[in-house]
Amino acid sequence: MSDAYAHLHDAEQRRQNRKNAVPGRQVIIKIKRCDGPGKPSRWESFKVKTEAGSNVISCLKSIAANPVTTDGKQSTPVVWDSGCLEEVCGACTMVINGRVRQSCSCLIDEYAPREGDTLTLEPMSKFPVIRDLWVDRERMFHALKRVQAWVPIDGTYNLGAGPKESPEQQQTRYDLSECMTCGCCLEACPQFNLEEDEQAWDTAFIGAQAISQARLFNEHETGKRLKGERLDTLMGAGGVSDCGNAQNCVKVCPKGIPLTESIAAVGRSTTIHAVTRFFRGK
Repeated sequence: MSDAYAHLHDAEQRRQNRKNAVPGRQVIIKIKRCDGPGKPSRWESFKVKTEAGSNVISCLKSIAANPVTTDGKQSTPVVWDSGCLEEVCGACTMVINGRVRQSCSCLIDEYAPREGDTLTLEPMSKFPVIRDLWVDRERMFHALKRVQAWVPIDGTYNLGAGPKESPEQQQTRYDLSECMTCGCCLEACPQFNLEEDEQAWDTAFIGAQAISQARLFNEHETGKRLKGERLDTLMGAGGVSDCGNAQNCVKVCPKGIPLTESIAAVGRSTTIHAVTRFFRGK
């Protein structure tokens, strides 16, 4: 089954599940829990009564109000991270039924439509667990600093109107700008691995998220002032050449960002940059 067909089939299955969902049913939420960094993990299950339109976050709130497991034991409220609840902040990423995604947009009617269905929640495995479903995503923001993912505006505010760009360029950069640093692409990437030692962050694979953001700012008429420095970083250890082309990243991106296109584009740019540096003797 092709990826495109599988995606359409999955979407149709979810639509049918939502249409046929049993109102007022109870579902089992099975959660991988951990009390803190370095602590052992355990599984706990909770029975939750759902309402139409419920998402994973609403179920976690129900559990927080009454944290009693399915075998009748009193537990503690489950810890998770969230902000906007509308798939913009990227904070509520977790692994749901074995697939990484945003929990705020994961509807119970689509994934657990029948009485007694089970929904399994796990924290992302590529980032250190703080507690339960909450992980430390600092490494992603460190990567953005490495590629200087910003527009250098010092000294430009008094130069008049900014440079123009075509509608095609605007659309390309808009698509890239939708990245919310959620971590889905990195969780699915076989080349991106858990690195709890911060000293290793500068040499381990940087991941599709930072590479795509480097492309975003390299294609900005003012942002490209730092293009050479960004490409220098991405030519080094853990840079774009460490990508294994698994293409898992683009399959799980909740915003549909063309991550593989960005990796290819940056790969071409680094090659040109390297050749140019060689002939310039730099």
